[in-house]
Amino acid sequence: MAIILLNAKKRCPLPMAAGLREPGLSRRISDYSAGKVLQPEHWRSRYNQGMNEKASSIAPLEIDTHIRELIGLAVTEDMGQEPGPCGDPTTELSIEAELQGSAALITREAGVLAGTFLIPEILSHYSRTLAYRPLRADGDEIGASEKLGIISGSVAGILSSERLILNFVGRLSGVASLTRVYVNCARKHGPGPDQPVICDTRKTTPGFRALEKYAVRCGGGVNHRMALYDGVMLKDNHLAALGTRFPQAMPLSHLVRHVRQALRRELPLWLEIDSLNQLSDAIAGGPDIILLDNMSPKELLAAVAARNRLNATGRPLLEASGGITLENLPAYARTGVDRISIGALTHSAPALDLSLEMDAA
Repeated sequence: MAIILLNAKKRCPLPMAAGLREPGLSRRISDYSAGKVLQPEHWRSRYNQGMNEKASSIAPLEIDTHIRELIGLAVTEDMGQEPGPCGDPTTELSIEAELQGSAALITREAGVLAGTFLIPEILSHYSRTLAYRPLRADGDEIGASEKLGIISGSVAGILSSERLILNFVGRLSGVASLTRVYVNCARKHGPGPDQPVICDTRKTTPGFRALEKYAVRCGGGVNHRMALYDGVMLKDNHLAALGTRFPQAMPLSHLVRHVRQALRRELPLWLEIDSLNQLSDAIAGGPDIILLDNMSPKELLAAVAARNRLNATGRPLLEASGGITLENLPAYARTGVDRISIGALTHSAPALDLSLEMDAA
């Protein structure tokens, strides 16, 4: 996909020449997955130390090819592209191209900020004169009516880019804000200041996974596996399919060991179970994390107690998942599980209400 830049005369997206981009922005595509990619050799420290990860340790997400193309697609979607209809006739017919000015990014409600690092990249598609000066940083808790940053330069460029900026930053700030609510609730009711960890899932908007998982980190959450490639998760369907290759009487632990033997040791291994009757056999199989699917708080209490009896080191980690909401989170947090994964952080977060307000001339 071509990177696009608005032509000053036609005001339509045109392919950008390779040499026109700001130097130093090129990144490896593989880096997009977590800002700083979770390299295989580091996964164990990440998952073992994840319970101590704080919002203040957020790694800035790098503008790579994937994100650049995503923004380019959004610009083309909004501005059109030749030979079809394109441009912003409202702005072109009402605003002089030479007019300079500024606008403030403002929040209309309290929340957690995320995604402002995208603003300079978005602005670069509309005018070279545009610049963004941040007043608050990603991960900051912000109040209603607070000024978050200033955009200055071409007024036409500000007006044309307004909706895209609000769409991206509002969406990501919504994810960060909802995550912070879950994290604060878990810290209030959990057995320790950082237990349980609130994790996301792969239930993300297609194409937006890196951005939405970055927003989860801004909210104080911890990323689950980024994609299929950086972890092994044996779920019910995997086990059912794997079991067809072996006698039905083969214990779950043997099936897990079969996968473990073939597994590259640098990848974490999750095992999903949905019954306490499977727990001791699951622990014997040697997974790194056991996913306790759709279990009640009472069942989770029993699972934690059983795990601690069998292994005083608190391994494998226990992760609760399924049917957990803000209303019942306190009961789940009190069980002592190490992690709670919440798909709603990304698939159900409402956008944070933001606005862009032009300064009076």
